[in-house]
Amino acid sequence: MDNLSDTLKKLKITAVDKTEDSLEGCLDCLLQALAQNNMETSEKIQGSGILQLFANLLTPQSSCTAKVANIIAEVAKNEFMRIPCVDAGLISPLVQLLNSKDQEVLLQTGRALGNICYDSHEGRSAVDQAGGAQIVVDHLRSLCSITDPANEKLLTVFCGMLMNYSNENDSLQAQLINMGVIPTLVKLLGIHCQNAALTEMCLVAFGNLAELESSKEQFASTNIAEELVKLFKKQIEHDKREMIFEVLAPLAENDAIKLQLVEAGLVECLLEIVQQKVDSDKEDDIAELKTASDLMVLLLLGDESMQKLFEGGKGNVFQRVLSWIPNNHQLQLAALAIANFDRDDGNCIHMVDNGIVEKLMDLLDRHVEDGNVTVQHAALSALRNLAIPVVNKAKMLSAGVTEAVLKFLKSEMPPVQFKLLGTLRMLIDAQAEAAEQLGKNVKLVERLVEWCEAKDHAGVMGESNRLLSALIRHSKSKDVIKTIVQSGGIKHLVTMATSEHVIMQNEALVALALIAALELGTAEKDLESAKLVQILHRLLADERSAPEIKYNSMVLICALMGSESLHKEVQDLAFLDVISKLRSHENKNVAQQASLTEQRLTVES
Repeated sequence: MDNLSDTLKKLKITAVDKTEDSLEGCLDCLLQALAQNNMETSEKIQGSGILQLFANLLTPQSSCTAKVANIIAEVAKNEFMRIPCVDAGLISPLVQLLNSKDQEVLLQTGRALGNICYDSHEGRSAVDQAGGAQIVVDHLRSLCSITDPANEKLLTVFCGMLMNYSNENDSLQAQLINMGVIPTLVKLLGIHCQNAALTEMCLVAFGNLAELESSKEQFASTNIAEELVKLFKKQIEHDKREMIFEVLAPLAENDAIKLQLVEAGLVECLLEIVQQKVDSDKEDDIAELKTASDLMVLLLLGDESMQKLFEGGKGNVFQRVLSWIPNNHQLQLAALAIANFDRDDGNCIHMVDNGIVEKLMDLLDRHVEDGNVTVQHAALSALRNLAIPVVNKAKMLSAGVTEAVLKFLKSEMPPVQFKLLGTLRMLIDAQAEAAEQLGKNVKLVERLVEWCEAKDHAGVMGESNRLLSALIRHSKSKDVIKTIVQSGGIKHLVTMATSEHVIMQNEALVALALIAALELGTAEKDLESAKLVQILHRLLADERSAPEIKYNSMVLICALMGSESLHKEVQDLAFLDVISKLRSHENKNVAQQASLTEQRLTVES
């Protein structure tokens, strides 16, 4: 290290004289010292003040320029040296050197700038101001097609420099996207796919840029899907496939790219992985199986990509998915995939006609006791979607879906509860007999009332209320109303009328009007203690209430007149004042109902 001190002193003199021979000797000594102990040598270089002199040595004419840039690249590997490099004014001359024709100078300059930018706001900012990124992007574009090893090494360094420059910085990433770096990188990947280092660098770059929403459009206009799938097929190592997965996941969020990935054959690759890894208990294989499954479900979320894979129910992928249902390991993925295939009514009708319901019921049957929440949730999700088309409801009811679903009433898992409720609600829509049968099921109604109080799970609470209301609306049955009254459900329907969602308010008011019309005597006390009349007054007086809410509130008021105690409450609250104002409401139905209600109240008073 004493030699190093001498070298630094000598370098100070020769840097001023620019005597090339002795200068070169000093630079070689520094590079040797850095190779032996980078950190200690860097500290000495910083202490000696020599960094400031390097700026003058970075000239295109000098034969020592590449070595100076190399030294800067080496010292900038240390975090503590990056800001001093910026403060010493090295960025501007380094960026100027990017215009050099000498490949070694370009290589070392790219390394130096890349290392100074690594995790350094000051470094990135200085390179940005000096316009370094645009020059590097232009180089990538012009050198892209040359495949000799030296050029590939330079391309790798330039890609790395851009990554260090823009990593986790949205505005700099957006800048690179605007410079058109994405099509260039995709082209690089296609041409240099045999070069592992360059391929890896491209993948890291894609992974960074793909997180940005504005990048998706540019990616979609390239053949990225084709290149990534081609590369994926060649990979055997888990780590390399993992890198490609990390790029595919954010890209597959875009519908256009989803379709491109499906057309490029990605799903077949994923199916292959599922097939190979499904019975493995190795940690890496389990992780890869999960990633492949998640990605496959993501691809199915796009309407076009999903239909492409469904192919009218004859698609190879859909058929493979069906064949997994008997296999315990692949169940989860099969159920999730089916839940996505059946987002389309046409697909739902086809699947029900082709026996999918029986397979899903069989699957649920095997998972009643073991509590595999993901399988239960996915299978119930699939059944819920299948029950949406009107023509499927009766078929599914007669297949015994209600009975299969009710087995999960004892589940304590909110995701399962939520889907169970949604499935039942879809099944009884406009199915009076089924609604009556379920509405008289005391166990079900009591569980619904219990879930109506699940304040920690808004989804479960909302769906329970909606199902209670649906049982009354679709059955129009006195027995159902009696069961709900006896189980304590009335107060929840009254509370539901104050929901922030108009659709839920409306469903509650219609159900309450049916209760008042069919079983007012039975429900009277509960309606009174739930303060229904006060709530209706508030809904009618509130200017923000939707027209249909005002309309149904007035219908309900008229229906309540048959109860002496509720009638008295209506009189005490001076409803006539509020209702007479609604006679001039802009909505004709509301205005008309206001006149009718006013007449009714006047006669009754």
